[in-house]
Amino acid sequence: MTNKRQYGRAQALPSCPGNVTETLRELINALPASAKTDYLKAEVFSKFVSDDTDPPHVRRQRAINKWLATEKENEATNVRLLITPAEYNILPRVSYERFVNFCRDLVRNIIGDFPPVDSLIGSFSGGASTSRARTSSHPAGKYTGRAHATPRCLELFSDLKEEMPGWFGVVGDLEIEVVSGNVMFTVPKKTDIDRVACKEPDLNMFVQKGLGSHIEKSLLRQHINLRDQSINRRLAREGSLTGRLATLDLSSASDSVTTQLVAEMLPAEWFTVLDAVRSPVTKIDGDEHRNEMFSSMGNGFTFELESLLFYVLARATCYFEGISGVVSIYGDDIICPSDVVEPLVWVLQFFGFQVNSEKSFWTGDFRESCGGHYKDGVDITPFYVKAPLKNLCDVIDVANKVRRWAQINGLGILDPEVEHLWLYLKSLVPSGLWGGVDTTFKYQLVSSDLPRFKLQEVTADSPTGVGGYVHWLNATWDRSALFDGVSTSEKTTGTHKYLWRKAKRSSVTRLQGLFMHELT
Repeated sequence: MTNKRQYGRAQALPSCPGNVTETLRELINALPASAKTDYLKAEVFSKFVSDDTDPPHVRRQRAINKWLATEKENEATNVRLLITPAEYNILPRVSYERFVNFCRDLVRNIIGDFPPVDSLIGSFSGGASTSRARTSSHPAGKYTGRAHATPRCLELFSDLKEEMPGWFGVVGDLEIEVVSGNVMFTVPKKTDIDRVACKEPDLNMFVQKGLGSHIEKSLLRQHINLRDQSINRRLAREGSLTGRLATLDLSSASDSVTTQLVAEMLPAEWFTVLDAVRSPVTKIDGDEHRNEMFSSMGNGFTFELESLLFYVLARATCYFEGISGVVSIYGDDIICPSDVVEPLVWVLQFFGFQVNSEKSFWTGDFRESCGGHYKDGVDITPFYVKAPLKNLCDVIDVANKVRRWAQINGLGILDPEVEHLWLYLKSLVPSGLWGGVDTTFKYQLVSSDLPRFKLQEVTADSPTGVGGYVHWLNATWDRSALFDGVSTSEKTTGTHKYLWRKAKRSSVTRLQGLFMHELT
């Protein structure tokens, strides 16, 4: 490898040698056998997508077919829930009516009888919407210009204007276009199939995010923290040690929350508002599909709503089965007492959910939840290589993942049996970028060397103007602590370019020039 120093404006990173990914695969497969290493070998490339795997159009069509198949199941679930007799025993000596009433009362105790007006004031994210591509969707820009909304959401949003004088008192009216619903797209998920999500209309997403934030805060009072996955990971480890806690994972969970289920479980006022701002129709390659599901991935309250429903279903099942113990939820990651798994699986299936048997564990000494994998109390969580290594940041990212995975007892000491793998990756990184301390950071290699430089991604700062001010107001107006307010994202995609910046313990000083290094 040679270093070439170039000065001038920021440039894209040079490419990696073509054999890096295959060499990495060979070195991983050659690691000595152990429970942790064997698990890594089985998982590390399970999400890998490249030109040699199934082509994008095949993965995409499989994802759409799976989504449509789930909708067929949702249609059957909606009918089943609608016609189930009140006296039907969903559990032994527990009628359907009694079970649903208990769940509805529990939901009411958590989120209240109706959504307060404040909960309808949300914010925009940096994601794509039905009116804007990802590359032109900075949240500040969505407060001005054009915006999409479904008819019922527009009616509700129009009544909210007087609650947001900081927006409409400064910006004025938007150019609103009425649309029927959201638009489907797919993103890479695994080697053979993509993941489906949907771009929501702008104003729908605005209100959805406010409602989702309210549900999240309400769940926090029940000690369900949707901002902290470490809780589930800690409980998964405990379950692998004691066997008393199970970890359940559901297939297509968010896409299986049906309209009738939400109508059964939520107070009428809540259902009416959520139903008004969801997308009743999804456009798939120009064709409109009327949804049996209540909301899809991409909706601003889907994650919080499914968390609420799974918590309530698990709690109700524990109550009627007379089983005490921990129930913890993070989306469709469910942790519950192992003794309640059998009846809970039945309840979940009745309400339209399928437990993923390959990723759910309630016997033996293995548990998995929220990205944490544990065997008899030992963390064997793998890392994943999802695409070929193409540039310097890819190499640093994987090298830091290897180091995090191979730490001995979390002390930062590299396992000697893995050292040769890490040293190979280190040899591809210019020495000026050694000396990092954060293994989740892909712009500096974590090592014991003295830090000198780190890469700095160069982004084009576009003026946000009055939209930026309104975005800040709507994201922070009701917070009482730094972490309060509606969570937003401003990152948009585009061409990635990088500068080298000096890395010091106390500050970062911009270089006047740019070092560009070739990996040869």
